[in-house]
Amino acid sequence: MQEKPMHNTATIYSSGRKNGNTTAQVNAYSKQQSGIVFCLDDYVISPYRYDKQYHNDDFYNLFEVLLRYEHWVFASPVYWYNTTPQMKAFMDRITDYMDDEALKPKLRTLRQKQFSLLSNASSPSAPDAFIDMFKQTFNYLGMTFKAHSHVQAG
Repeated sequence: MQEKPMHNTATIYSSGRKNGNTTAQVNAYSKQQSGIVFCLDDYVISPYRYDKQYHNDDFYNLFEVLLRYEHWVFASPVYWYNTTPQMKAFMDRITDYMDDEALKPKLRTLRQKQFSLLSNASSPSAPDAFIDMFKQTFNYLGMTFKAHSHVQAG
């Protein structure tokens, strides 16, 4: 991704290996772009529940912090055409903001934000199903897609 550095960027990533290819990709991106990095694997993010009973969960606090940033960069390895379970849990939990009238105004602020995607896999490119999951989800929320960069991991 060759782009002008954005000073209000949050990179959000998850990986099955804390010091693996995704972390290396995030670190390389962060050296070129200013911003802050959040590793979802450092947080407790429970799976979505209709009853909203989340105990010792970090999702709401993390999401509130992320709302301060204008550009969200999601980074994940490709696992069977999908993202990591922790990233998927994060994405699913955004539904909490859709279901709660008091939280909906905060969710609407995403309409002024941008998102990008970093991916890596043993294949030379990310499958469309992987890319589309992010694009469709965050376009639905009103965010503007900016860029995607894929690294073939060895």
